[in-house]
Amino acid sequence: MSSNDTLQRLAQTIEGRMPAHGGDPEKSYVARLLHKGPDAFLKKIGEEATETVMAAKDLDYGGTTAELKAKLVGEVADLWFHSLIALVHYGLTPADVMAELERREGTSGIEEKALRKAQHREAHEKA
Repeated sequence: MSSNDTLQRLAQTIEGRMPAHGGDPEKSYVARLLHKGPDAFLKKIGEEATETVMAAKDLDYGGTTAELKAKLVGEVADLWFHSLIALVHYGLTPADVMAELERREGTSGIEEKALRKAQHREAHEKA
């Protein structure tokens, strides 16, 4: 079973928790976040991103113990989970993200960033 399968199954579970699909905010954390709207789950993404950074810093300064590594993995899992909620809310899937990563594969990060900057500049010049 691949990581893609796991992410896709999780996204399908999240989709099933959407209020439009009968998700009950009284019984489901995901349904509650989706019911509250984007501000709620976007705030959680920000919190989880910060906690991920802090866990990584703990590894930098506290040593690479199994406990600290597990904490970083847990925080990244929380970040991915809440990011999946956003993807589902906006009608996107893990496959969309994987396709973008595959598109970028083999491209220098510096080149990719320069290309995006040029495209952004071009779009604003047309507007």
